[in-house]
Amino acid sequence: MFPKPAPQLAPNTYAYESQPMVKPTGFREYDARWLLGREINLMGMQWLGMGIGTLVHEMGVKPDIVTGHDFRGYSASVKMALTSGMMAAGMRVRDIGLALSPMAYFAQFDLDVPCVAMVTASHNDNGWTGVKMGANRPLTFGPDEMGRLKEIVLNAAFKTREGGSYEFIDNFPARYIADLTNRPKIKRKLRVVAACGNGTAGAFAQDILEKIGCEVIPLDCELDHTFPKYNPNPEDMKMLHAMRDAVINSGADVAFGFDGDGDRCGVVDNEGDEIFADKIGVMLARDMSALHPGSTFVVDVKSTGLFATDPVLIANKAKADYWKTGHSYMKRRVNESGALVGFEKSGHFFFNKPFGRGYDDGFVSAIAICDMLDRNPDKSMSDLKNALPKTWSSPTMSPHCDDEKKYGIVDAVVKHFEAAQKKGDKVAGQPIRDLVTVNGVRVTVEDGTWGLVRASSNKPELVVVVESPASEARMREMFAAVDGVLRTHPEVGEYNQTI
Repeated sequence: MFPKPAPQLAPNTYAYESQPMVKPTGFREYDARWLLGREINLMGMQWLGMGIGTLVHEMGVKPDIVTGHDFRGYSASVKMALTSGMMAAGMRVRDIGLALSPMAYFAQFDLDVPCVAMVTASHNDNGWTGVKMGANRPLTFGPDEMGRLKEIVLNAAFKTREGGSYEFIDNFPARYIADLTNRPKIKRKLRVVAACGNGTAGAFAQDILEKIGCEVIPLDCELDHTFPKYNPNPEDMKMLHAMRDAVINSGADVAFGFDGDGDRCGVVDNEGDEIFADKIGVMLARDMSALHPGSTFVVDVKSTGLFATDPVLIANKAKADYWKTGHSYMKRRVNESGALVGFEKSGHFFFNKPFGRGYDDGFVSAIAICDMLDRNPDKSMSDLKNALPKTWSSPTMSPHCDDEKKYGIVDAVVKHFEAAQKKGDKVAGQPIRDLVTVNGVRVTVEDGTWGLVRASSNKPELVVVVESPASEARMREMFAAVDGVLRTHPEVGEYNQTI
């Protein structure tokens, strides 16, 4: 009944306007990302919608779904193409309009709807589009569901049904903001920079932070989907430097940087220093484990080793569970293990009760940091950071590697380090103490210096992170060792940034 989508069609042709195009690599491990026009067309998005509806019925889930879209010039049209497909497959669609991803996740609870399909390319550059999906709140799809969805869509194995409908939920953001801010105001007078990179979060950040009692200095909060200054990505050094300058010029206590769909929060302290999200996680874990001793924290493999070695966390009987990077993996692990919080180095934080509902929300993270500062009225953000044991950490570094090749490269790198451990070979001058291979390979040597290589789940890239508790020189030696292994593979290209 339906034609199978083509993996590639030339724009400005009859075929492009009359056939679906869906490049298979757009189905990632836990969401979907494509370059609009080059890898998927609007008809392909309609096919994706029919695939989502078919899968939801196959899973036996009530066919009610929330949708929304981020602030890009094409996201609304992508959402309506997706919506038409979902309705054709019998889904009852509740559209919350322009929204953040966590707003859509909240809507699943607030509207009592089991499913979500949020149109967003998150922090990816303009030109990208994508969908974050789930059918069992607060979880989003993992590899099994994404694999089945890919199979349905690429084979056009749809089952269309009667009963599809559409409802627009007017002014839904007000309900989300009320849920976040219906609480006592903080007592401490905090001046905070809210940096949004002209992305979706700019529509809501100042209102949310003022309602909890902060004085807000807005930075690039005007919506502009050309992203004229830098991408709304709190791991991007341009955004972090703009946050630093704003803190220094305004005398702010802290700066929060929100990504394109508002599920991540980056932090710059009162001295203008960026604090990587994993270190923020250790600070929050210290604060929260004092309130809830014996708590478990799920931590992704890109994150600092301090979660396992910090003396304050050990004294609070906190437990660290290192797990796979990726918002769906982390959400699922936090949910299944009953952990208090999950922390991901990229800035996705997953707060369980009593702090949140288990999904990632950059504003819940920002509010938790404000509460931590409120509970420590005599300490600045830099004081809390400087109280951590010193480590030297790299940013997340991403060398290009084609989607079709990246997993094979990572498998080869894992085998390399497994063989090195077996033979007793040294890495960066020391024997291997530990290998974690739940997601790529994290190799730790005797002095605690470690390096990670994994495949990016949403871009044609690898991911490299290194850290040392010993010295900056040791961190650089580990990077040289890891990069040396990668350079034996000519398919691995240039880095987006290095140390």
